[in-house]
Amino acid sequence: MMDNRAQMSAELLLLFGTLIIILMISMVFIAGENELNVAMAAARNGAIEGLAASSSGIYPIDTYRDYSNSKTGLLYPYSVEIINVSYAELGEDMNYDKKWIQFTVYAKTSDRFDNDELVSIGDRINYNLRKSVAISFNTTQATNKLYNPVFSTHYVFTTANVKWV
Repeated sequence: MMDNRAQMSAELLLLFGTLIIILMISMVFIAGENELNVAMAAARNGAIEGLAASSSGIYPIDTYRDYSNSKTGLLYPYSVEIINVSYAELGEDMNYDKKWIQFTVYAKTSDRFDNDELVSIGDRINYNLRKSVAISFNTTQATNKLYNPVFSTHYVFTTANVKWV
């Protein structure tokens, strides 16, 4: 009778040990996915912030002076809509030994802008996207003043040019 109880304890220990190992292994995958979810949420938020600041004609003084000379259409409020923010994993970045993620913003506008103006609007959106991701991971000191690239524990983030649809 006593032997059966000891066998049950050993089986329970084996079962709990296996469950703990499975949980520890799955936590590695969950942490990576959580990091991407945080980055994606921050990217969407940053793109919207960049669009709001840009489309309302609010710029730093240096940018305002530059636009006063060459891109006057951007000094007045305009309408741009963000269609989608997506990311692509581009493999391992050998410089930083982290996975490389590139965000792409898809946007549209009903206003008529030339290519230089669209590039400027896209640059402002991408800048704020990267800045938001850097703030989310508290890595603003690890990057340059353009927040390019942005780092997290497992990833390095960059942006592609905004795609106008």
